[in-house]
Order: sequence, then C-alpha cells, then structure tokens
Amino acid sequence: MNSFRHLRHLVVLLALAAGSARSADLPVLAVPDWQPFAAQVRRVSEALTLAGAPLSVQERADLEVALTERDSDKARNRTQKILDAHVLVAVQVTPEMRVKAAPGPAAAVLTETGWTTYLIKVHNESGTTAALRVRSPQATRLHGSPADTVTDRWLDVALVQAAPLKPELGGLPVEYRLVQLYSRDAGRREAKLIFDVGQGTQDLGFRSEVDTLFECLPAHPVELEVLDEHGKPTTGALLITDARGHVFPAQSKRLAPDFFFHPQVYRSHGESLRLPAGRYAVEFSRGPESVMQRRELEVAGGRTNRWRFQVQRWIDPSTRGWISGDHHIHAAGCAHYEKPTEGVHAVDMMRHVLGEDLKIGANLTWGPCFDYQKQFFTGSDDPVSRWPYLLRYDVEVSGFGSHNSGHLCLLRLRQQMYPGGDSKKHWPTLGLNTLKWAKAQGALTGPAHSGWGLELDTAELPTRKIPPFSGIGANEYIVDVTHQVPGPDGKPVPAVDFISTVDTPYPWELNIWYHTLNAGYRTRISGETDFPCIYGERVGLGRSYVKLPERWSYEDWCEGIRAGRNYVGDGRSHLMDFQADAVTLGEQGSFLQLPAGRPVVFRVQTAARLEQQPQPEIQRRRFSEQPYWHIERARIGASRKVPVELIENGVAVARVEIEADGALRPLEFTHAVKRSGWYALRILPSSHTNPIFIEVGGKPIRERDSIQWCLDSVEQCWRQKERFFTGAEHAQAIAAFDHARQEYRRRLESAQP
Repeated sequence: MNSFRHLRHLVVLLALAAGSARSADLPVLAVPDWQPFAAQVRRVSEALTLAGAPLSVQERADLEVALTERDSDKARNRTQKILDAHVLVAVQVTPEMRVKAAPGPAAAVLTETGWTTYLIKVHNESGTTAALRVRSPQATRLHGSPADTVTDRWLDVALVQAAPLKPELGGLPVEYRLVQLYSRDAGRREAKLIFDVGQGTQDLGFRSEVDTLFECLPAHPVELEVLDEHGKPTTGALLITDARGHVFPAQSKRLAPDFFFHPQVYRSHGESLRLPAGRYAVEFSRGPESVMQRRELEVAGGRTNRWRFQVQRWIDPSTRGWISGDHHIHAAGCAHYEKPTEGVHAVDMMRHVLGEDLKIGANLTWGPCFDYQKQFFTGSDDPVSRWPYLLRYDVEVSGFGSHNSGHLCLLRLRQQMYPGGDSKKHWPTLGLNTLKWAKAQGALTGPAHSGWGLELDTAELPTRKIPPFSGIGANEYIVDVTHQVPGPDGKPVPAVDFISTVDTPYPWELNIWYHTLNAGYRTRISGETDFPCIYGERVGLGRSYVKLPERWSYEDWCEGIRAGRNYVGDGRSHLMDFQADAVTLGEQGSFLQLPAGRPVVFRVQTAARLEQQPQPEIQRRRFSEQPYWHIERARIGASRKVPVELIENGVAVARVEIEADGALRPLEFTHAVKRSGWYALRILPSSHTNPIFIEVGGKPIRERDSIQWCLDSVEQCWRQKERFFTGAEHAQAIAAFDHARQEYRRRLESAQP
C-alpha cells in the first residue's frame, strides 16, 4: 500500500509540474450570505465522506475552524482555499445563464478501472436553481458506439446527486458539487468535459467545454481461482462493488463477453480482473442451486492478489438425471449490443450459460440483427459446446412473419430459413404455416412468452374470464393446439408441443394451458427467460428440468419436453420423479388408465430453498410485476415454509407445507380419482410439473366450462388477429380458425357434465 501511495504522489507531482493548463489557484469569491454557504460546505464535506473520498483529517479540522471563524473574510478565504484544492473544473454561470468553464487546481489523476471524486466549484451569478449537468463524448456508452470509436470511449462521468446533495443548484453565488470520473484505461488520456445548466445547450454560449489531459494510474491484477463443489475448475458469477456502491468493472464501459445491462460478470478459473487498490464487497454464485456467498475482499498494490471461490450447492438435480435448460435466450436484440457488433457471439453466450450452471442454452435468432446472426446456425451443437454444457442456435419467429399473432420458439431445426427467401421478410403471417414447415423437419415448437396478450386482472386459476388476445404470447395457440400437421415421416403430429412459462405472469400463462388441457389436449410446458428482453438479469431465470439418461444430447432434451418428462421453474424449488401409482411422468405418454374411480397415490421428491429472512419487496408485488415466478412469492407469511399442491384439472385438491431449507424430501398424496382428468404438482409461483393424464372408464378429459372458454377465445382471437393475415393466408387463416371452432364444438358435445 505504501508503494502505491508513493507512486500516486509522484504522478500527482509530475502532473502538477507539467501543468496541463491547470489553474494554480482559483479566485476567492464573495459570499454575501455566510450561513447558507456554510451549511452547503458541510453537506459537501459529508458527501465526500459518503462517496469514499473524505477530506484528510487535517483538512476537516481546518475546515471546522474556518466555518466557525468570526471574521467573515477570513472564513470565506480559508473555506474556499481548502475546498478549491480538490476542484477539477470551475464553472461560472453568468447573469444571462451563459456557462463558462475553466480548469481547477486539482491534479488530473485517475485510476484504471476505478472511480475518482473531484469537486466542481460553481460561481452562480444568475442565481439559477436548475440542475448542473456534465457530459463527455469520451463517456458515450460502448454498446451504442461504432467499432472505430471504442478506443476513445474510455471515460465515465457522473455528478453525485444523492443526499445530502440534490441535482439542482441551490441558487447561492458560490457552491460546490461532486463529480466522479471512471477510467477504463491506464496511461495518458484526454477527455472533453461539457457543462451546462439545461438551457440552450446547442448554443456554445450556454455550455462550456474543458479539455483535460488525465494521467490514469494502472490498476492491479487479481488472479481468480473458481472451483466447483468438487474442487474442479469452473465458471461463476461475480458481483463486485466498493463502499460507494460502484460496480466493477463499470457497466458503461463493458464489451462482450461482459454485458452492460446487469451488474455481475462471469469469470473462469485462471482468469483475472484488474481493480484499483481498496476493499470490495463480492458476491459469488453459480446458478440458483448454489448458495450465494458474500465476502469482503481486498486489492493491494505491490503484491499478487489472488481471490479463491468454490461453489457451495444446496442441491444438484443433474445428479438425479434432471438436466436444466433455457429454451429462449438471445445473442442479439433488446438489451444486447447493436454496435460495435450486431449482438454477441456464441463464446460470449456460452460463458453466461456456464456461469449459471445451465446445461442447455437455446440461442434463438430473431428479428433484430437476424441477417448477421443467421450465419451461426448449423442445425447442430455450436462448436463452443462442451458436454454436458451445450449451446444451440435455433429460431424465434419474432419481428417478422406471424409474430403479430404470437411469437414462436422453433427448436431442433435442421433448416433455419423458411423457403422463398434468405432474410426475415418473407415468412408466413399465419403461425400455423410456420409450424407446418418446422414440424416437417422434426422441430420442437411452442409459443414464446405465453402471457402477453392474455392479461387479466385476476390470479384465479382457471378463470372463465376471456383475455383480450391482443399481444404476442400464446394467442394463436388457442387455434394451433387443435391442429395435427405432417411430421418428418408424413404422419400427423400435434402442431404445438409446448407452451412457454416462467417469463410472464403465471396466471396468464397457466390459465390458457389449464383450459386447453381440460379440453383434452396434451400440450406440455417448458421454462424460458427470454434473455435479455423480458429479463436481462441472467440466463436461466426460467428453466426446464428434463429427466434424461446418463449420456444425452440436445435432441434428447427437446424430446423430453415433447414427452412432458420435465418440470419448470425458477430453480429455487424442485419437483422430481413425479408418479401416479406406477406411472412415471413422461413415460408411456404420462398416461394412467383406470376401469373405474379409485384412490391413486401420487409421489414426488421435492426441495425448495428460501433465505432465512423474508423479502417483503418481492412478497408484496402484484403477480403482474417482476419477478413473475420467484420462490419468495410462495413463502407462507414470515415462515420458511412453502405449499406443495396437487392439481386436478387446474384446481388444487391437496396441499402439504414443506420447510424451504434446501433438503430433499419425499412427499406422498393419496387422492380419490373419480373422473378423467390431468394431475400435476406445483409450488406456485416457483415450480410446476407437467401433467399425468388419468382416464377413468375409457372416457376422455372433457371439461365443459373450459371447452366453452376455448371456443369463446377463438372468436376473441379472430377479432384481434384477422387484420394481420395477408394475401392467400387470409383464406387459410379462416380455414384454420374454422377448424378450431369445429374441434371445440365437437368436444363440447362429449363434455363431462
């Protein structure tokens, strides 16, 4: 630490000696009203302390003497002299609100990857109470910068506006503000700082620019040891902050593989970070099945800094054959970079998949940057894949074609381009046509972010209210689910395999699914994140856990979803090995046939983990507010318990409360099955199994109210979506919707009373 201080002191002296057009002294300004000025000075001193850049002990003592000086001239002179030494720029606001800026006496010294706090001295002749603003072309965010400008985008700048300060000037003739500067680089770097008070900023007279040459001291390397629970090298998530709350590396200066739209970064064993000397709060994790570790760590100059992290798990479903995957992530669009590249590459997404311990990542190419990203599709695992971590490029129909009637996830594609063109401009406007093309090549298909357009003001499940069908979720699904289309061998298969869940409010997703199950259809569910569109926090916030044999592939994982051999959730609770009598979920069609009604035993292995203390900020949110699925929403009061419910045709018929302490527990329900129905387990809204279908006396599942709901929903969907079907597809849409009407009417005739 001493050597670092000596180096910094030397650099400061060199910077002062070089001059760099810095002002040796600032003029002492008149202070007509001493008391409010003194109060503002005390707030500035407090703000410097809160910002982690306090005045020295001697300066604070001298300042206190100056503030209590009876001679106003001496008090004014001493106070300004103490603070002026830390002023980087002096700003004058003339009576006409014109702004002039000039260098202050503080040495322009920053630290690579670090934040440095300076003062701005404001001579406010106008008495304005507008907000002082500062910007810099070197502080432009990297994700919106062309590639040839990235080198110049090395700075970040922020005015401190939190208590005890505020964004607006106080109207005093003299006051001080805090500015914080971040340097991405080491070495000499020049920046233009532009000041204004929000008026006529296009007129040079109302803004002022100061060109400053900074000396940026090098940061220190931190070598990382990142180990899994067995002591083997792995990749994990690191969230690094200092006492001021600054995140490292700074989000605004990140380029792939680090993403600017969330605070954590992902690092592998043997990699390193560069950080300024100091103490840091570090959070380490590897997906929702690991225990979040929080530590205070230090970086010091003059020695090797080494941080060691090892994963602590509370559960590992993969050891029981349950393989996690997220079927909906993106390498472009939404929060992703459009410049300097059109999205990111597979190696970047793979780092995030590894860091969240997500075994399968389905990287869906869609509208934004489609013509750039389509080059990475191969119809097989991407070369960055290393079993058991697989990344595959597939397609989301979004931003083109039939997206107005609901986005579609197309997985396990062999060809990514709909015949008739080589871009996103020629795709069908009727989703069913896209599904026919995808199913003919053996794809796994289903609507994305299912709840959009199905919004209702109730969490009742199922509800008889008809949604608006006005969005881009499982809207056309209400029609497509009734259709069989040719598969790869020409034999008919369901047009839709699954409905996406976990990334939209659970009542909207589950309601339409429950109703179509009650109508006798057997669509499964799968979990998704829609990263970074609905959620940008991390991949795998929504997951499917598929039961697979010891050696498995991406195709096997998709087939498991088609067969319903999976459960979904946020990864904070698990419902494994669901059985009804001797029938296991996903095996033999998940089908149990009974000659007559009788008690059935339902078994499951369940586990959940809540933090000891409740999180009321999540508990009190409406179901329509993020996070939509989260174990905290299932917490019973202030306890550490959550309910596990047995569902019969969408209605809870049994309930057991379990301790959410991470322990794996067997549960057993005995329920008298009297009529045909589907049965599932849920910890709502954290996890949900697929159904086991039980047929009693040879009668199919036909719930009258749900079939009528589906029929009414077809009419509502047609009213909303008819205008989007163009050309010859309009007639095809009429036929597709008529087919759905006929199917629901036919099922209504055979419905159970």
